[in-house]
Amino acid sequence: MLHDLVIVGAGPVGATLALALADDGLDVVALDARPAGTIGRGDRSLALSHGARLILERVGVWSAVAAARDAVTPITAIDISQRGGFGRMRLDALEQGLPALGYVVSYRALQAALDAALERAGNKVVHGATVTGIRTTPSYAAIDTTRAGTGSELCARLVAVADGGGDLIGGIRRHHHDYGQVAVVGKLAPREPHRGVAFERFTPEGPVALLPEGDHYGFVWTTTPAQSETLLALPDAEFLAALEQRFGLHTAAHNTQPCTQPAGFERVTDRRAFPLQLDYADRVVGQRVVLLGNAAQALHPVAGQGFNLGMRDAYELAQELLATPRDAIGARDRLAAYARRRRADRVAGIAFTHGLLGIFGSDAPLLRWPRGLALTMLDALPAVKRAFTRAMSYGMH
Repeated sequence: MLHDLVIVGAGPVGATLALALADDGLDVVALDARPAGTIGRGDRSLALSHGARLILERVGVWSAVAAARDAVTPITAIDISQRGGFGRMRLDALEQGLPALGYVVSYRALQAALDAALERAGNKVVHGATVTGIRTTPSYAAIDTTRAGTGSELCARLVAVADGGGDLIGGIRRHHHDYGQVAVVGKLAPREPHRGVAFERFTPEGPVALLPEGDHYGFVWTTTPAQSETLLALPDAEFLAALEQRFGLHTAAHNTQPCTQPAGFERVTDRRAFPLQLDYADRVVGQRVVLLGNAAQALHPVAGQGFNLGMRDAYELAQELLATPRDAIGARDRLAAYARRRRADRVAGIAFTHGLLGIFGSDAPLLRWPRGLALTMLDALPAVKRAFTRAMSYGMH
């Protein structure tokens, strides 16, 4: 049997692609390694752009996510600054004409809403299926899977790899960069309500981000592997003192510009760490195959671009398939058209994230003035600030 599309991975990106095609009558099968009825990983927070929210509204799941208790926290403003130097940019949702600049969303709540929507729509999802190989020919792709110890093969006009597995595709070279850094993450109880304000603080040792989530902050503290082990071993009170010092709360008075600062933190929970790397494919399409989300590019979490880029991948691919005659699905010219449409957004997302780390993650004194000047100009020029906000919300087109 020749399916129109096989999606590898029914996580947020793969599920969004499937739902965007649900009413078109295409024969779509999603393969997911998770057992049926499970989320597959512990809860974590996702930073969604306003554009990603619009995509979730279009596929009919945003209302269910927003209705889940404590699942969605709107970001009303973002404060961006550098420690030890002048310059600050403040983005405000009302000033930009948006209901929110973004949203901090529970991964579990999002995945549960997507799973329920797939079931309601009658989408075929094969759970507990591990993809072991993908072979392509000019006319179809063959996907080898194992499920409960039994192997099988599916054939499709096109295979979309949406959840890792990019290394299963021959002829597409991958680029890997190890930043030599680790993200220490967890949750912080603030001394005062966060009011939906997020903070991105660039320090010589790496960025520190605070994301409003429910009644607390989620934090991402970039540091070295050796330092991360020390931080994880510290008693809570000592960890909080170290974080406040790294963030620069004790030196806020040295900033010459008025600013908003967190009032400090009362408690820290759920500390853990993971390495930070950049991994991306040199191209996102091949013979009868397309890469989406983390299979196409896995980015450093600074600026929160990776997940949102993957959501735009899924939605734009769906639009391409909806405009394609069934017998032309997976054809070389159609995939090339999709790749061209996604190129600017993808390249800009990778370059922006990587460039931020190069510019703001260095302690070189000569960079402090240019960094401060760039932040000051962005903050002072409304048209530039609007363009910056639009790119963060909707991507580059």
